[in-house]
Amino acid sequence: MAEANRPVLVGVAQLIQRDVDPADSLSPLAMLENVARGAAADAGVGDAVLAACDRVAVIDVAAWRCTNPPGALAERLGANPAHLYSTGIGGEVPLVVVNRIAHEIAFGEAGIALIAGANNLKSLRGLLEQGVKPDWNVEVAGEPTLISDRKLGSSEVEAQYGLDSPPTIYPIFENALRAHRGLDLESHRQRVGALLSRFTEVASKNPYAWFPIARSADEITRPAATNRMIAFPYTKYMNAILDTDQAAGVLMMSAEKARELGVPEDRQVHWWGGAHAQERAWYASQRPSFAASAALRAAAGTALERAGVTLDGIDLFDFYSCFPVAVEMACEMLGLDESDPRGQTLTGGLPYGGGPGNNYTLHSLATAVTRLREGAGKTAFVTGNGWYLTKHAGTVLATTPREAPLMEPAPVALPQEPDAVPLLDAAEGDATIETYTVLYGRDGGPERGIVIGCLDAGGRFLANTPADRALLEDLVAVENVGRRGRVGVIDGANCFEPT
Repeated sequence: MAEANRPVLVGVAQLIQRDVDPADSLSPLAMLENVARGAAADAGVGDAVLAACDRVAVIDVAAWRCTNPPGALAERLGANPAHLYSTGIGGEVPLVVVNRIAHEIAFGEAGIALIAGANNLKSLRGLLEQGVKPDWNVEVAGEPTLISDRKLGSSEVEAQYGLDSPPTIYPIFENALRAHRGLDLESHRQRVGALLSRFTEVASKNPYAWFPIARSADEITRPAATNRMIAFPYTKYMNAILDTDQAAGVLMMSAEKARELGVPEDRQVHWWGGAHAQERAWYASQRPSFAASAALRAAAGTALERAGVTLDGIDLFDFYSCFPVAVEMACEMLGLDESDPRGQTLTGGLPYGGGPGNNYTLHSLATAVTRLREGAGKTAFVTGNGWYLTKHAGTVLATTPREAPLMEPAPVALPQEPDAVPLLDAAEGDATIETYTVLYGRDGGPERGIVIGCLDAGGRFLANTPADRALLEDLVAVENVGRRGRVGVIDGANCFEPT
């Protein structure tokens, strides 16, 4: 990498429509334009730089129909970039895009790039409730290059038993990790509460946080009228909030372009390295272990290695935080104490800072750039997670140029392990619970028990438990990982009953 091609982040912007009447809310394209122009202003170079972009990337916007999102944004900005990038689904995607473009800049393939993303589920829901169908669709010619893909994160058989969304799937990892760590239910509750309470403290000081409210550990973890149980052991306050209106944009360029444009040195934050990887077993129910993530460890470790820095050399962290276990798993895989004084969030996390669809980590990066400029540290490490601890990415930023030469991008090596554990269609016999959860109704009562178990005779299965209130309450009162029972087929589905 030539010195002139060092990748630098020079401008960042964030937008929040927290208290806006849906009728007055910006469209997705207007939100993207807002943060694009904001990033240019933040760099101190003005809008003219946007027209000179040779890369424009737009992170997938869940509630927006557009044939060519980056093309639509480029058109608004008066830009005619050589390459347009759109993305698939996943919380790790913004980091994958930033890392890819950083390499393109580093190897002389790109000069100036804009990456932007938005989420407008809150205003969309509000408009629909008012009987208004917003006219946000945009038709723009051209076909952008797709980064990542749109493969769904869960399978039909998982959905059959109730594992069909983040609030129902992440608890199976949480319960498995708790048991792996040897924590009883109360000790675990207190530990998770303390972790998330620290997140809310950060959110309370973040002007772009959706819920800038500090909460105690008990307030977060104890069920209440405003904090009902969702899926054991998670209450509402422990879930990512997706109904937000938030956007973020990042302006990147080479060091040479930054000098030509007169970007002040104190506005430049240096990209040191990054990496991404995905689990060999795509579906959550087929993971070899529910208390580990080989791809998370590999992606994060490789990102640090490529950046030429160790974990001890990082000053600021933002670990993907859709649910507590995402943070806990990152700490577990990296060997970082959850009570580390450096903390694990810069935004307040997805339950409190906000979980704007696929775009959260662009907010993390924007906040990291701001904090580094303010002198809060010299290095920052941001991680992202897509679907169900399925896809992972990491990015390292710093206030100074990296000393070591940039490494060529290459696939991350995963350790040898089973690709996926197959599920039995019909399970019959004595068995043991590997992990589990209980889903709750809106009235706060338990409604459905979900078990992933292993037959004594061999083979993994998914099952529901009998819909018996006393049984479901017992499942959440004591540790059930490792509990014995019997599974059989009832009405075409596996049913597990503990003994």
